Amino acid sequence: MDNLRLNEIFALVDRKNRIDFKGKWSVGSATYLSEVRKELVEVEEEIAAGRLCYLEEELGDVLWDYLNVVRCLADEQDVDIARVFERMKVKFAERISGIENGESWGDIKARQKERLAEEYSQTISERNR
Repeated sequence: MDNLRLNEIFALVDRKNRIDFKGKWSVGSATYLSEVRKELVEVEEEIAAGRLCYLEEELGDVLWDYLNVVRCLADEQDVDIARVFERMKVKFAERISGIENGESWGDIKARQKERLAEEYSQTISERNR
């Protein structure tokens, strides 16, 4: 997938966010988290049914609702969308490289959790100054 398509998708998410902000259907991330759960059930149903076009449609719905969760959390919790993607890329690149070099997924994951706990601790310390 190229950056142009991603930018188009994010533009749609932003447009939807503006509509949601003015309307009454959405209560932010909670609405979209609920929708993600529902869509995952539908994905499982389509996997079992073996209906590819429906499965692709439902996978798109999961992605759409997930991106809307992240967009809402950008407003609600000051989540940085670019940082979410960067963290994901770095985390899984490290895990895949580790596995390719003979490390266990569990060891890599434990090391990453430790680093994240250190980052969180440092953030809290800086806030309390």
